[in-house]
Amino acid sequence: MKLAANETYKLPPALFHARSKALWFVLGVVALVGASFATLDLQWAKFLSTDALQRMGRFVAELLVPNTTPAFLRKLLTATLETLAMSALGTLLAVVCGLALALPASKTHAEDKALWRGPTRALLNALRSIPELVWATLLLVAAGLGPFAGTLALALHTTGVLGRLFAESLENAPDGPAQALRARGVGAVQVLLYACLPQVLPQLVSYTLYRWENNIRAATVLGVVGAGGLGQMLAFHMGLFQMPETSTVLVAMLVLVALVDGLSSGVRWVLMR
Repeated sequence: MKLAANETYKLPPALFHARSKALWFVLGVVALVGASFATLDLQWAKFLSTDALQRMGRFVAELLVPNTTPAFLRKLLTATLETLAMSALGTLLAVVCGLALALPASKTHAEDKALWRGPTRALLNALRSIPELVWATLLLVAAGLGPFAGTLALALHTTGVLGRLFAESLENAPDGPAQALRARGVGAVQVLLYACLPQVLPQLVSYTLYRWENNIRAATVLGVVGAGGLGQMLAFHMGLFQMPETSTVLVAMLVLVALVDGLSSGVRWVLMR
């Protein structure tokens, strides 16, 4: 591209230059990290002492011998399926509720008044600002111990996350097809079904699968407070220092997350073809 007579290229300042904003930003981050280390009581001498390393070695050695008895594996299979069901059902409920809340939380075109955008986004912020563990603790009072409270806790928190992501996707979708349909007098529901959703559907599916992976891990954590599944077994056996059983539960959690991650990657690959 040729320059006009009165135009010149202005090169950015070098990285290690007094006027470089990147340099000052990096220096600021380094200063904050250094200040953080200075305020922490890091006892590296005790952590790396011979006694601490020996105790950690014994702990790891016990974890390397999992319990593979048939009776325990049957219990583990039941808890694994329970965790999988909690995460899948909680994610499904969150998709339905999140999409329902994303519609009033988004402004899809310039003429859209979006009267409920502010209140709906405030509700979504409140839902996702409360962690799943807190939701589960509150719901255990009403629903009692078991996977039902954990499923509802996952659904409530994930609704806030997916609702916001879905709303952003709808707002950022290209307005050309929807505008063409509105110019022909097509109703809002038909515009949503035939113009907006087809454009953002792969993105919505990707967000959903990603949150399902997160909910697998969250469901195991919720078991610590009595919400069932692998987490409840993990908390029980760790509390009794039964390391072989703890090791088997950890392996089951790892395999479950890997399987769901592989399934999600496969679905994304199919959608991108």
